[in-house]
Amino acid sequence: MVRTYGLTHINLAVRDLERALRFYEQVFGLHEYGRGDGLVHTQASDRHDILTFVEDPATAGHRGGVAHFGFRLVDPDDIDRAITEVERAGGRLLRRGEFGPGLPYAYVADPDGYEIEIWFE
Repeated sequence: MVRTYGLTHINLAVRDLERALRFYEQVFGLHEYGRGDGLVHTQASDRHDILTFVEDPATAGHRGGVAHFGFRLVDPDDIDRAITEVERAGGRLLRRGEFGPGLPYAYVADPDGYEIEIWFE
């Protein structure tokens, strides 16, 4: 086994870099911290979540075997606000429910069609 710090980032092909930045900043609080080699790097201020974007309209939104990725809520009561933010930022609700009492989830799509799970556990 090789020791790591865990998953460090996900790289998404997007149709429009600036649109992707606006969506993930508005909904999840990610902010740009660097650009280079055709990539834009984003990170949350108080976490180590890193998402990078590369502008590639030909492959944007294609899953390539990854069904979805997720963001875990701090407060289960924020699920409705999260869905509202997704829709205001240009995304859409795909489905929602509860894993059990008080354990809400929502699957949403970003503007490029990537599926994101927003959930509480």
